[in-house]
Amino acid sequence: MRENFRSNEDNINIEVELEIDEMQKDFPWLFSLFLKFDLDNQDEEKVDEFYEMKESIILSLEANSLVKYVGQRSIDGWVELYFYALNSKNLLDKIKTHLNESKLMFENGVVRDTKWDFYTANLMPSELEYCFMESQKIVELLVEEGDDAKKEREVEHYAMFDTDSQKQRFIEEVTTLGFTFKDDLSTDECDHGVAVIKTHNLEESTLRETIMKLYDSSKKEHGFYELWSTTLVENN
Repeated sequence: MRENFRSNEDNINIEVELEIDEMQKDFPWLFSLFLKFDLDNQDEEKVDEFYEMKESIILSLEANSLVKYVGQRSIDGWVELYFYALNSKNLLDKIKTHLNESKLMFENGVVRDTKWDFYTANLMPSELEYCFMESQKIVELLVEEGDDAKKEREVEHYAMFDTDSQKQRFIEEVTTLGFTFKDDLSTDECDHGVAVIKTHNLEESTLRETIMKLYDSSKKEHGFYELWSTTLVENN
């Protein structure tokens, strides 16, 4: 399953393959393919052609199940594709036809990475980035139902803690940030949850800023931010 998100630290767009089976995690070689293609400054037709070529490259490398595509990063006019392989030999030969047909400038490299350190450090979303990613999925579902993300509405945010004192300190801090206590929460796993509310829209920049504040405040108290919910505001 591929997921897309924007790195919070580097502000770069990343695609990551999250479904990796245990056998594939034993693949020790990291194969990198850098393609000179600026995704942000191309027309739709060229972008579509590029992604068709990308999928052909992935299919060619994965054909014998000895290579696994793990992700993509887009940086400074380059698209970086990453794979882990059981063997480091002849990887470029498998895709030379696609590269020659594309006429794109490219670079490539193979390094040993038995612990998949690159994948963990540079492709996997952090806990905060995962929150952003899941938040955007909620927005997309609402928009599909006719919601107008630009419209302000009351939004309910959730956080969970190990102790009541941690929860109370969190409530005190986020109240100074414009949030209002709504309700205590309890689940099978946690008795010290809280719902706080604030009126805002669902545009990405607003949600990222709001989530970051609540995430940081919950982490100060060793808690967990658990995303948000709201009512549908239709686009009239």
